[in-house]
Amino acid sequence: MIFMSKEIVKQISQIVDEKRGDIIKFLQNLIRKQSVTGKEKEIQEFIVKKLAEMDLEIDQWEPDPNKLRQHPACFSTFDSNQLDYENRPNVVGKFRGDGGKSLLFNGHVDVIPAEPKSAWTHDPWKGEIENGKLYGRGASDMKGGVAAMTMALDCLLEAGIKPKGDVLLEYVVDEELTGFGTLSCVLRGYKADAGISCEASDLEVQPAATGSMWYEILVKGKPASMSRLWEGVSALDKGYKMARAVSELQERRLKEKNHPLYPDPQGALACFVGRFEAGNYASALPTNCSIKGRMGVLPNEDPDAAKKEFMGYIKRSAAKDDWLKNEPPLARFTGYYAEPAEIPPEHPICEALASSSELMRGEKPVIKGHEGATDARFLIKWGKTPTVIYGPGTITQMHAQDEWIRTNDLLDSVKVMALTIARWCGIK
Repeated sequence: MIFMSKEIVKQISQIVDEKRGDIIKFLQNLIRKQSVTGKEKEIQEFIVKKLAEMDLEIDQWEPDPNKLRQHPACFSTFDSNQLDYENRPNVVGKFRGDGGKSLLFNGHVDVIPAEPKSAWTHDPWKGEIENGKLYGRGASDMKGGVAAMTMALDCLLEAGIKPKGDVLLEYVVDEELTGFGTLSCVLRGYKADAGISCEASDLEVQPAATGSMWYEILVKGKPASMSRLWEGVSALDKGYKMARAVSELQERRLKEKNHPLYPDPQGALACFVGRFEAGNYASALPTNCSIKGRMGVLPNEDPDAAKKEFMGYIKRSAAKDDWLKNEPPLARFTGYYAEPAEIPPEHPICEALASSSELMRGEKPVIKGHEGATDARFLIKWGKTPTVIYGPGTITQMHAQDEWIRTNDLLDSVKVMALTIARWCGIK
């Protein structure tokens, strides 16, 4: 990490303040592109124009499903035959340095749907501002981070501060469903001496991210006439017992699991039922029940061991029921799967980011773990790029109705990222 004079710190802070309107407008324009997963082309075209204005080297390509399927990170629990990246390009902008350490920024451009729009008090696709908050789908997750990493380099270059090392800006597709946009960047050979995943972190420095695994439990009942209900078995009732078992497992894991970066692991270990369906006719006893949900995994856990723990608990819980012990539910992990990942909090990139934050914001940042999965897992494990999570926006607004980001946090993050680039890469 390179020492920066007070003059450089002041110069960076001043240029960001001067470009406040441009930075906010850039984020508003990102939000106005309705880049729901699968429809990322328009926003990527907009970003390419911005990178061209910055005179960066630009690389854009559609991820190759065949190459992704062959990679060990394309887990068998995901139906890789569904991968389709036509008209969904990844984009990378590169500032080429001259001998300094390289730094990679990663951000996804896709967002989840905004429906129902009637639940929003602000139009999800306009980027309206009220009381210091900028509203819109993706404001926190994570177009705020995408705007910050872009404008951090833009402000540096406009101020005439040229990084000595390479700076890579990755804009990836398909994070919300698979994360394979970032995996495609790894397969294309992109890596650096360090990386920053610009997911919403409440401006905390986060060296770790939890894992996230989707599960499914299928429960069978016994059919019976509506006039002889006592002769049948309701799959809904038995399914409810399995849903209770998931809640009980959650409580047990909260007591038993711990990690130094997660002093309160409730958000990180969230294991719950997200979807419960039973029956197919109003006047017929339900004979099938489908339960789907999510299980969180701490960075110091083995995901395979966590799966076995889940399966074993469901099996033991079912064995306590007279019906389910003979008709055991079918439990499996299927769909979204993200491994946990972490780097040491004392890694130089964490220290560079934390000290830059303290210089720009006047107080030491919180160092803790990220309560959710991020694409940092691909960069750390497969891209050999030690990556820390840092970005504007709050995790409480990720996937929320009336999603927002504080405009002051956006500006602060641009200052911190710009200074981090200068300190990590050096300046010419």
